[in-house]
Amino acid sequence: MSLLQRYVLAELLRVFALLLAGLTVLLVFVGVAGEVSKFGLGPYEVAKILPFIVPSLMPFTIPATLLLTVCVVYGRMSGDQEVTAVKAAGINVMSLLWPSFFLGVVLSVATLILTDQFIPWARANIENIITLAMEDIFLSRLRTHNQVSDPTHGIAITVLRVDGKKLIKPIFRYTSPGGGVITIQAEEAQLEFDLPRQQQVLLDLHACHISSPTGATMWVAHRKEIYPLRPNSTPSPARNLSIDMLQREMDKIGRMRIAEDQRRVIASVFSLSQGEFPRLGEPAPGTKLHEAIGRLERFHKLNTEVHSRYAMACSCLFFVLIGSPFSILQARRQFLTNFFLCFLPILLVYYPVVLLFATLSKGAEVNPAWAMWVGNTILIVASGVILRKVLQH
Repeated sequence: MSLLQRYVLAELLRVFALLLAGLTVLLVFVGVAGEVSKFGLGPYEVAKILPFIVPSLMPFTIPATLLLTVCVVYGRMSGDQEVTAVKAAGINVMSLLWPSFFLGVVLSVATLILTDQFIPWARANIENIITLAMEDIFLSRLRTHNQVSDPTHGIAITVLRVDGKKLIKPIFRYTSPGGGVITIQAEEAQLEFDLPRQQQVLLDLHACHISSPTGATMWVAHRKEIYPLRPNSTPSPARNLSIDMLQREMDKIGRMRIAEDQRRVIASVFSLSQGEFPRLGEPAPGTKLHEAIGRLERFHKLNTEVHSRYAMACSCLFFVLIGSPFSILQARRQFLTNFFLCFLPILLVYYPVVLLFATLSKGAEVNPAWAMWVGNTILIVASGVILRKVLQH
């Protein structure tokens, strides 16, 4: 790499580091505010999840920050006539642009690694911290609102007041996995979550009335109850899974679909051999239609997520391809003007196109293998037109 290219790369790295740090700090507060409002976290829990929120935001901040960086660096170089001096020395303008293209490739790979490895790791750690802090969150909500409802785990609690960890005149409603509701009214109780080991809630009750799902009631002076928390049956969001995990789940769904097809073929053969023609259109034996539809929808979402990760990660490179020559053409403008003139079409065209084809891919209307690259194709065509003008002049 020549001295000129090392100079350009150093400028790009310096500006990029400063802008990325500033933008990440601003977005971290947004991410923290979202987690606090969603789970009711306290200051201690916020401090613990803060290091894991940063990797979750980086894939979204890197492309825009890189575009702003090339607008700043190449806009200043062109405005200070450095590009003109390079041309006068007989050096091709592409020599100035190669460092930004190289940085775009490196950051595209880094963004893919962040999206594929660090985001699932960060989300898993955030969920673990929130799970372990569930007891403190519950008690804090009870002190503030005197009631807490967690339909996911089948728990609803109402209290008169909270004294430390002691609940005064609590009413517990626990919905078992089978759908039965157990109601407990007590004078006071101690509530403890045993989550890391057993995933259960421990209740130490005094002077309580217990109503079973069958309607039977009983009164006891002192009783200890253990209630297992129902596992969350909702599958993990695709964003929280690595590409390897996505592929494994897709393979599993594919095997289940093949097994269903085989059962359907066998059932059709038996129906034909016995002359039961009305049964030919029925689902395969042992197949629940709504579950089969749900698995198919899940498969398309996972498949779209895999292809979108590669396409969105490569957006760093395509942003550079369009931003670097555009900033050289707009030499006399301020770098913020360059950025907005370049980013506005991206905001109005690129992202809507990406969202449109992502929605169509999840609905199995288009193939995500090519649909998720339509936005990048638009960028590379536009960058080719702009780069041609830069090389001509």
